[in-house]
Amino acid sequence: MGFDSLTAFANARPAVPVLALADELGEEDVAGVQVLSELLAEAERSHQVTRFVRDVLVRELSECLPDGWPTVVDDANRFKVAMALGSWAAFAPKTHEERVRQARETLRAKPPPPGWRPLGPDDALLCTLLPDEEV
Repeated sequence: MGFDSLTAFANARPAVPVLALADELGEEDVAGVQVLSELLAEAERSHQVTRFVRDVLVRELSECLPDGWPTVVDDANRFKVAMALGSWAAFAPKTHEERVRQARETLRAKPPPPGWRPLGPDDALLCTLLPDEEV
C-alpha cells in the first residue's frame, strides 16, 4: 500500500472509523480488532500510546457521531455518545484505563461545544484531556 507501517496508513486517514480501515486493508481478511492491536503495538514501540488512545477516540466519535457532538443530548444522542465513549474505553490499554475514565467523566460533566468533531488525535481539546505523557 506504500506505507512503512500501519500507523502511517492510519495517519493518512484521520478520523476514519477502525472498521473502515480494516475494510481497506482487506474486507474479508482483516478485522477491526486486528487493526487496533497492531496500532497499539506500534504505539508502544514508538512511545506514542497516549496519542493512540486519542486517535481511537477520534475514530469512535467519527463512527458514532458523524455530524459532531450533538446540540441536544436527548435519549437517542445520549446513546450515541455512550456508544462512542464506551467503545473507546473498551479499547483502552490497561496503562491508560484510569486516564480514559477521567476523560470520559470530564466529557460528560462538561460536554464539548455542539458540532465538535475532532479530525485527528492532535485536536486541542483532546490534547487537554489526554496530554502526551506516557505512563
